[in-house]
Order: sequence, then C-alpha cells, then structure tokens
Amino acid sequence: MVFIVFLFVLLFNVQVQATLPSGMFVNPVLDRDFPDPDVLQVGDWYYAYATNSDGYHVQVARSDDLVTWEFLGDALPALPEWAVQDFGWTWAPEVTTFDGGNSYLMYYVTRFAIDVGGTQCIGLATADEPEGPFQPIGDEPLVCQIGQGGSIDPGVFVDDDGAAYLLWKNDGNSQGGQSWIYVQSLSNDGRTLEGEPTKLITADQPWEGLLVEAPTLWKHDDRYYLFYSANDYASRRYAIGYAIAEAVTGPYTKPQRTPIFKTSIPGGVVGPGGQDIVLDDDGDTWMLYHAWAAGGYRNLRLAELMWQDGVPVLAEPTREAQAVP
Repeated sequence: MVFIVFLFVLLFNVQVQATLPSGMFVNPVLDRDFPDPDVLQVGDWYYAYATNSDGYHVQVARSDDLVTWEFLGDALPALPEWAVQDFGWTWAPEVTTFDGGNSYLMYYVTRFAIDVGGTQCIGLATADEPEGPFQPIGDEPLVCQIGQGGSIDPGVFVDDDGAAYLLWKNDGNSQGGQSWIYVQSLSNDGRTLEGEPTKLITADQPWEGLLVEAPTLWKHDDRYYLFYSANDYASRRYAIGYAIAEAVTGPYTKPQRTPIFKTSIPGGVVGPGGQDIVLDDDGDTWMLYHAWAAGGYRNLRLAELMWQDGVPVLAEPTREAQAVP
C-alpha cells in the first residue's frame, strides 16, 4: 500500500524549484520523514516532535516562523525499562508544560515488553528544556488498555479554567476490534489520570474506514472541536475530520459526512493526517500535519485554519507559494 502511495506522489508531486519571494513558503516546510507531528510554542520558538525515524526515538525540530525548521535530533534518547528496546516502536509524541516552562512533560507511545502480544501503551517522560533530552518516568505505562488493543496517540488539552485532559485512542483495530477516542482528566502536574475515561467518537462514517485516531482538541468561541485522522494511514484514503461539542466530554457530533482535509493530487497532498494546531503571532490558527512524499515517507506540511461562522475551514492544498504566518 505504501508503494502505491509512493507512485501517486512520484507522478504528481512536482516540487517548486524557483527561489521564493520574501514572505512566501511552499509545502513541505520540513522535508524529512516526520510523521504524527506535535507542536509546542515556547516563547518565540515553536518545537515540533514526531514519530521515530532514522535512528531517533522521538524527533524534534525548532522554528521561529512555522516555516523554516532546524532539526535538533532525538528528544527521547532512552526508552523506559518496561518498553521493548528494539528501535521502531515509539510513536506520536505530545509535549507540554504544566508549570509555566520550568519543566516539560512528554506523552509518547511505545511497545510494552511485559505483554507478549506487543501491545502499545502511553508513557511519560520529563525534561528541563523543550528540546530534551527527556527522561522516562514511572515503572509502568500511564495508559495501557491491553484488553482493547492498547493505547496510542496521546493529546493534551487545557481548558480556560486550567483543567487539563488527556485524549488518546484505544488501538482496537490492531486486533480486529473497535477503536474509540477517549478523554480523561489529568492532575495539576499532568502526571496522573483522575476519574474515569469517557468515550468520545468512533468510526461511523464511510470515509473513516475502520478507525479514528490522532485526536487534537481545540476550543473556539466556547465550543470544543475534536480534530482527528481516520482510515488507513498508508493510503490516499487517510484524511482529517472533526466533531464538535458544547462540553469537553461531549456528546460530540460530526457535522459533515466527508473529511475536512483529504488527498488532493492537484494540490500535491496524499494521505494527510496526524495533525496539530497552533497560533501564530497574530493569533491566527494554523494546522501542521504530515503527508506522503515521493520518497515513500511522510513530511511536515502547514495549512491555515480559518473559521467561517463557527465552521473550521482549511486552506486548499496547493503546490504554489503561500504567505507565511
């Protein structure tokens, strides 16, 4: 399937070669294997974290404009003792701070060595600087739904009142079961789950295929927008959708039966997903996501996220130069 995606991109994804005018950019903004991006703003800098590649467990890069990225290496050089130590099983990092930048917490996915079935679980690591190095903490995973296929794709949301929540997906589709996106309250320091998890959404639309994953929760005009990826990540069917609610724990509804952002051969985008949302200096929202490149890897892309009467609208994929944030 990845080979088929590679052919689509190779045939249609012609890169812009000309020198760009000042204040303009073209996608990708980071042309290396950089799947499942998470982005954290720290002062004047944005830090992007991504799934394992090229010998790095958790990749990290830095930018001051969301467009020009400096690759910094491995943010998580060592895995916890409870994890499988073989390279290639560290996914979908999420980094945030709960103490105003005095320290940073990383939620990440790796394979649980104790479970012979190879279940993937969510662990914790901490660092003094956003680029790391992060050190794993805890003698066991933070979330590990072994009976439901495991737990992956952590995402953190902090509400206006300071209440923090962890979102994730149970990996039921890995075992032929059902996958849900969950949410659960976090302690003030982000290290402990509180209360009980709540199911938010599952795959129930034709375009979603067998799964929903990669939750990103965003609040706009007092409503909660749950962005997610769905379908087969290695195919052109992978895409981004959203659901909406009046409260963090739902109920969530899906306003449309089609994805908000999907493969566009004319626009040079194949299999977009793994999204995250950030604000620029003007307070405008931007989405960073991955999509397939001609070399058979997923690189980092950028698109403006606009709001039209409460409806999120992503800028159409294009090969042309666009204005920087």
